[in-house]
Amino acid sequence: MHDAKTADASPQGLPSVRARVTEALRAWIVTGELEPGQVYSAPRLGAQLGVSPTPVREAMLDLVKEGLVRTARNKGFEVLAPSPAALHDILEMRLLLEVPTVRRLAERGVREADLAALLPLAEETVRAAEKLDVVRHVAADLKFHLALLGLWGNDEITETVRALRSRSRLAGLWSAENHDAMIESAHEHLALLDLLRRRDDAATAELMEHHITRVSAFWSKWSSAG
Repeated sequence: MHDAKTADASPQGLPSVRARVTEALRAWIVTGELEPGQVYSAPRLGAQLGVSPTPVREAMLDLVKEGLVRTARNKGFEVLAPSPAALHDILEMRLLLEVPTVRRLAERGVREADLAALLPLAEETVRAAEKLDVVRHVAADLKFHLALLGLWGNDEITETVRALRSRSRLAGLWSAENHDAMIESAHEHLALLDLLRRRDDAATAELMEHHITRVSAFWSKWSSAG
């Protein structure tokens, strides 16, 4: 698990300790490093992150509001698990929101400056995937998708997708066994930028649909295993 100690000093423009801890904990929950049904204390998590318990408690209270954890009196916070049906509903909602949005972006056209701003985010997902850094990959992937959707200018779409992504679960999806698929998924971000530059709306929508539904096969296996 990653160390968030570097967040203790927060130069202007950088996330606060609380924000970095929240991002790390959210990624750990999504990837399954924090297991559903388990209770975790703020001091224990703080020690793993290299921070005091206070920002961990604050971050966990934020995650309570997102429905990712619940408080366990005098013990800490219990990680909640969405049902397989809920996971598939999340997938369907993402398809309904993200695919049409990127199609419209391609139709309208995206400024070169905006594409240039997205490029480092896409490249970060590739670097994380190549190093099999799952937590870093999940965080970078979220930033890329939200920044891309943000170009359309509808904050409701962006924030809804943010909430849906937080409630997803990817435990076991990105692993050494699936390393090639993880890298392919990351490279699809670069391909999306290229298609947007070419204003190929049909191909952009098709690739986004494929990109999002990569997880559906895993969820089917996860559901049958459960």
